[in-house]
Amino acid sequence: MVLHVPHAGVDIPAWTRPHLLLDDATLAAEVAALTDHGTGEIAAAAARAARTRPWLLVNPVSRFVVDVERFPDEREEMAAVGMGAVYTHGTRGQRIRDDDPAHRDALLAAFYAPWAEAVETLVAQRIAATGGCVLIDVHSYAPDPLPYERHGGGPRPPVCLGTDPVHTPAWLVAAARAAFGAGVALDTPFSGAYVPLSRHGTDPRVSALMVEIRRGTDPAAVTGALTELIDAA
Repeated sequence: MVLHVPHAGVDIPAWTRPHLLLDDATLAAEVAALTDHGTGEIAAAAARAARTRPWLLVNPVSRFVVDVERFPDEREEMAAVGMGAVYTHGTRGQRIRDDDPAHRDALLAAFYAPWAEAVETLVAQRIAATGGCVLIDVHSYAPDPLPYERHGGGPRPPVCLGTDPVHTPAWLVAAARAAFGAGVALDTPFSGAYVPLSRHGTDPRVSALMVEIRRGTDPAAVTGALTELIDAA
């Protein structure tokens, strides 16, 4: 099993900062609103408590530099609101970065490609060793909808399980439901689960599930439930 935590980071490397149009206070507010605070700690604690320790990937770089989980091309629906792999707009639809193809390419080369390669390499190693890989994507989300959300009108449960039609088997959903209990809903307010691009939609040996934790939910309870899911999977 691999625990994948892509949005916990807050680092903004110095060479990327001049391209962000926001002043320091406004940028800090955007980072505070969109960072999945505490998810790295929750995933690490669950990994330590599990009977068989999973592999752990926690991205230290802010998603305002590069969002390593978004598609880098026309497949990404959030590109319609300026929040594809490299954001040009923020949580309120405001412009945060100029359109600059050269800088975008530099960001993707520096951060997106190495992260994708690291995940792909680890997944390939686990498949070679065991015949398959379970990828659990750990996120958090705001109790109230943020303006950028395209599907923010639905229920916002304590835990949202995001699924993929190819990569999320019924047994994994059942295990997650059993672990997290009554406060769980599927694919609301967010859906999907991260799979390396080279295997997305094509390699059933990769099982994937996204765990979205509503902020304010007891982290100890979430850690215990995530540990139970790791042990069950």
